[in-house]
Amino acid sequence: MNNNPSFQERVGTIMDHPAGLFVLFFTEMWERFSYYGMRALLVLFLVSSAGLGGWEWTRSEALELYGLYTGLVYITPIFGGFLADRFLGHRNAIVLGAVLMTLGHASMAFETSFFFYLGLGLLIVGNGFFKPNISSVVGGLYKNDADKKDAAYTIFYMGINAGAFLGILLCGYVGEKVSWSYGFGLAGIFMFFGMLQFWFAQKIFGNVGLKPSKNGNKSNEEIDNTPSNIVRDRLIVIGILAISTIFFWMAFEQAGGSMTIFAKDYTNRILSGTEASIFTAINALMAIIPLAVITWVLLLLFKATFKNYALSNLFLGLSFVIIWGIVLWMVQKEFNTKAYEVQYGEETTIIRHDKGFTEGEQIYIVDLDQKGNYKYIDNARAEKIETKVQATIIREKSNEVEVPASWFGILNSLFIIGFAPLISKIWASKLNPSAPVKFGLGLILLGAGFAVLAMGASSIDKGASVASVSMIWLVFAYLLHTLGELFVSPVGLSYISKLSPVRLVGLMFGVWFTATAIANWLAGQTGSLIDKISAEYSLSGFFLIFTALPVLAGLIMISLNRFLKKRMHGIQ
Repeated sequence: MNNNPSFQERVGTIMDHPAGLFVLFFTEMWERFSYYGMRALLVLFLVSSAGLGGWEWTRSEALELYGLYTGLVYITPIFGGFLADRFLGHRNAIVLGAVLMTLGHASMAFETSFFFYLGLGLLIVGNGFFKPNISSVVGGLYKNDADKKDAAYTIFYMGINAGAFLGILLCGYVGEKVSWSYGFGLAGIFMFFGMLQFWFAQKIFGNVGLKPSKNGNKSNEEIDNTPSNIVRDRLIVIGILAISTIFFWMAFEQAGGSMTIFAKDYTNRILSGTEASIFTAINALMAIIPLAVITWVLLLLFKATFKNYALSNLFLGLSFVIIWGIVLWMVQKEFNTKAYEVQYGEETTIIRHDKGFTEGEQIYIVDLDQKGNYKYIDNARAEKIETKVQATIIREKSNEVEVPASWFGILNSLFIIGFAPLISKIWASKLNPSAPVKFGLGLILLGAGFAVLAMGASSIDKGASVASVSMIWLVFAYLLHTLGELFVSPVGLSYISKLSPVRLVGLMFGVWFTATAIANWLAGQTGSLIDKISAEYSLSGFFLIFTALPVLAGLIMISLNRFLKKRMHGIQ
């Protein structure tokens, strides 16, 4: 890469980082929007009743598929990284992956078995090309400025989690409140925009990520002359760090599986009166304020790059116009949603909708999950549902809202957006600990989060299929999990870039994500045991498993600190 001042002056800088970092920031943001938006819906869609368009799978079946999918999503990067290193180049691989994932999301919007599984397959393969190579390009921007890599990857990680936050919030909301098809389809729209804005801004990266030359060396990188024994030692460090992440992600990825089940079936998500009003207002601010902050970053990118990369900026700007429209629509819909008491036969129940009903009006309702949780359906959908029930509006209740089960997933991303700048400052200061210590502390924080969930579940009887515990347990658990993640994930990406030999950087990112693949598969397998373990022991006992394993792994990593630092040979 040409790092002379004239190049930086030509492409511009933002917050003392190359403007290209923020092109990657937004590309990754939209990719993560699509991934986490779909992930937020996957288990809920599979276990939902047929009356709501779901497939009525058992919890264990849904969690096993979840684990298989998320595992394969993270194993294909080893092949995508290798092909990019040897043949395609990182930038071509990113575009190819984005196209495949766009098609995958579009396929899932059809909701038929064939297109559903085709969509999952396209997402798995597409992610293999995209994920390791965009991380490699970030590292390539800092080839001659390694001291800024930790901070750069933390900023990049904010982009990841900004996308995750918006994806879970909006795709989850649209999927649960409107239609699964619309939720899955929405995920693909922004993947498409992310691909376009990246494609038309590629020159901003100079020679970083270009197709390898015929002699097998990358045209943008010098030949790596690092002695073999140092390379070997550093690869050993990568291997140990990767193994430790298996314990981290195996527990952390319960978020999309057993923790989603806990939110859906064991958490009191009904708020009324003042609590409902406060939540509605806070939820609106949670959507608007982070999006406003990200829009400010967008304007900084416009200022630095619009003159030379106008088309890329226009596609990115259009995506933000659409996302603002969806957010404002969601906020308006939530403020207009009301609760109504209805009667069907000799029974009464509560429904919630933003359509204004009048006393005595006849409507159709359907039981969501055969547990007495009813939902309003319009006449067009009612004709297709045999389990519909005719009901009469009795009266409008006082202010009452139901928090969507998918909503809790946004807490992780929201906390990352809030805490990442602080953590980035710490990593750039004298307080910056070594990688093994960071990993160890991150694992311990993760275990502490599950200890909180175990406490929250302690009042739930063995084998109970439903309960109504406070939402605060999930909130605190996600806070601790997020802090743990900030100690592990962005730091891991940075160290892979610094420790890997130049010729193997894409492959090493693939190895890194393979460890994540194993962890995700294990997350699904262990999560699928939630009913069996909670019936035999307790739901609290189930969560204590994910307390013990990460804490033990964290203590081991801290004890290996001196051993690993020695084999990093000066990499800080």
